[in-house]
Amino acid sequence: MATHSLNLCGVLSETKRIINAYSRHFLALSVLFLLPLSFSLIVYPSLSRSPSTVSNYHQSLYFFSSPEPDIPPIEKSGLLLPLLYGLFVLLFSLCATASVTYSTFHGFYGRPVKFVSSIKSILFSFFPLAATLILTQIIVGLIAFAFGGFTVLVYNGFAFFGVEIDYENVYFRGFVILIVVLLVGLLVYLQVEWYLANVVVVVESQWGLAPLKRSSYLVKGMRRVAFSMIMLFGVLLGLLAMLCSSLVPDVGGIREGWVSWAFIFQTVVYTGFMTILMLYSIAANAVLFMYCKALHGELAFEIAEEFAREYVSLPFDDGKVPHVVYVV
Repeated sequence: MATHSLNLCGVLSETKRIINAYSRHFLALSVLFLLPLSFSLIVYPSLSRSPSTVSNYHQSLYFFSSPEPDIPPIEKSGLLLPLLYGLFVLLFSLCATASVTYSTFHGFYGRPVKFVSSIKSILFSFFPLAATLILTQIIVGLIAFAFGGFTVLVYNGFAFFGVEIDYENVYFRGFVILIVVLLVGLLVYLQVEWYLANVVVVVESQWGLAPLKRSSYLVKGMRRVAFSMIMLFGVLLGLLAMLCSSLVPDVGGIREGWVSWAFIFQTVVYTGFMTILMLYSIAANAVLFMYCKALHGELAFEIAEEFAREYVSLPFDDGKVPHVVYVV
């Protein structure tokens, strides 16, 4: 296996090598989980538009006929669609994370990666991933609530002493900006510390607080790489999301007919790019996990065990031991 540096380029290079080595396998997982997820992220903004616009839009898009203004809009609950969409995103995200992480972990060692085994890994990792995700969201919510409560407490304190607060005052704006910066900084720090939590859940079969603590330990010495990966994939996916938000044309353009074909073409292109980015993001997370283990001296023993499984004792091998590979 080629040697790579413990930096962002090394992680991305190793990720590319693993994906290329098992291209058909990762393509199947992407089509099954990531492609529907990417497509939904593009289509959902159009579904969340006003009912009349959505009704006319889908008639033109799928039936290629001019919309009839006499057709009344379909009444839907305002919370039903976001709830169903949230469950859909959660389900496919957890399935993609479990299967891709499992495949990348075994591909790192050069083991045969079977599609059925990757699907089975979802059964063992889905609920631990969901429980860990819920726990992290609770912690983040408590932190945000604490910052908000502190801000309200300070505001009520000034009001109690009869101090009139000028919202245009420079000091007030500076205080609000300081609170926001501290909150965002703390959340980013926690995101870096917990960046490997999902991989720990899948690979080491832990859940709850254990993968969060384990991730915080492993990421030591690689925080810059983890932060760079968060910024890289976050910015790229964010830019794609901004481009996708402008895909839905207005009703006047829809009636002309050609806009629907342009929307289909743009949707296919953006869906493909977003699927690739999501695949690399999950796989690179698993590769970073292996690099962090190597940095902490945990990978050498696992590699020795991997070679020991295939080691055959011959009559003239008595007294000999397999060589141990150290990753520096």
